[in-house]
Amino acid sequence: MEKMIRTDKENYYLDIAETVLERGTCLRRNFGAIIVKFDQIVSTGYTGAPRGRKNCLDLGVCTREKLNIPRGQRYELCRSVHAEANCIIAASRQDMLGGTLYLVGRDMKTGELVPDANSCAMCKRMIINAGIDRVVIRNTPTEYTEIIVRDWVFNDDSLTDNGGY
Repeated sequence: MEKMIRTDKENYYLDIAETVLERGTCLRRNFGAIIVKFDQIVSTGYTGAPRGRKNCLDLGVCTREKLNIPRGQRYELCRSVHAEANCIIAASRQDMLGGTLYLVGRDMKTGELVPDANSCAMCKRMIINAGIDRVVIRNTPTEYTEIIVRDWVFNDDSLTDNGGY
């Protein structure tokens, strides 16, 4: 009998976040996020239009794509609420304090994982205020980057950078 290889905890939660992103409605990049605290899933979120509004998938057009806007710029033109924001909206602050947010993104044209994914400046601010301690972002099916949120506080990239998705 072949010995079963058990998935480590980080990839277990990243696999769940990757499943969550399948609900996304963005034509460019879909992200899935989950918040975990004490090995319990607190909430989930994916990229999609606000409740009741038409999403890009239904409309068949992405404004940012149509205008050729580069990744990380002009989010005010996007119809979607980011996965991290939706995840935070769905949880109480008490449940998020000290938790970990797991994030996975997929390019919808190629089906590949989003390389060098990171939260945008607005989502970083929400994650900081939510009291989340760590963000774990999938790079490959088994590799990930761990970010200590406190580093975002002390190394404030909003003063120099508009990076993100």
